[in-house]
Amino acid sequence: MTVDAHVHLWDRATDPQDWIEPATMPAIDRDFGAPDLVGMLDESGVDRAVVVQASNSAAETGRLLALDEPRIAGVVGWVDLTRDVAPQLEELAGSGRLVGIRHLVHIDPDPRWLGRPEVGRGLDALAHAGLGFDLVLRAHQLELAAQVANAHPATRFVVDHLGGVAEADDRSAWESGLRSLAALPNVVAKVSGLWAFGEGELARVTAVALDAFGADRLMYGSDWPLARMGGGAAAWREAVVAIIGALSAAEREQILGGTAARHYGLAAR
Repeated sequence: MTVDAHVHLWDRATDPQDWIEPATMPAIDRDFGAPDLVGMLDESGVDRAVVVQASNSAAETGRLLALDEPRIAGVVGWVDLTRDVAPQLEELAGSGRLVGIRHLVHIDPDPRWLGRPEVGRGLDALAHAGLGFDLVLRAHQLELAAQVANAHPATRFVVDHLGGVAEADDRSAWESGLRSLAALPNVVAKVSGLWAFGEGELARVTAVALDAFGADRLMYGSDWPLARMGGGAAAWREAVVAIIGALSAAEREQILGGTAARHYGLAAR
């Protein structure tokens, strides 16, 4: 099974995306629903996708979980980790498709939100529930994330978009932070959100990620529909497939589906 481990869907009537600037982001200045996702997966030659929250909203998560589309393998949703997590998860448990939780750490007003004690208790509750946590970060938050992941070894973490490398001013600091996370056995990473990179730059950062994590701890994600602001999801996947072409078939299979299936528990869904 091939998996796109990072896509978004939104209906702005219920879940506004105020960060979208119509003048500079016309390619994503509209709603994207399940039929659009199916079309993208067909074009990209991918079997299934993991839909990731785009708002810190339990209501959005509930709507995503209610979508009746078999090619949605799972949903990474949102709960308030600063509050009691168990009852929030119970409210979302009906569909059985919740596979992880994410908070928009990179734009939280508190740049050290991830290190709060109450968030730590929430992360432990996720581990108890068998759910992992997606880390969407700025590069300068990688070291804090490594400290947190190390302090919560029972919680599974996945680093979205290779830890914000696309916006990193200091690549040396980014690499150091990414390797700090990769040194922890409970952390994997997504080769995603890099659709604006040229082939050479993409190859360089992917090489760092491969060396740090290994193929069995990396997963492919298109970051669609944002990939539409680059060459599109299909072109992005072709670029990734080309870059990992020298790896063994088993290693390629891990990146293109195996790691995501294992991390998110998709094989049983």
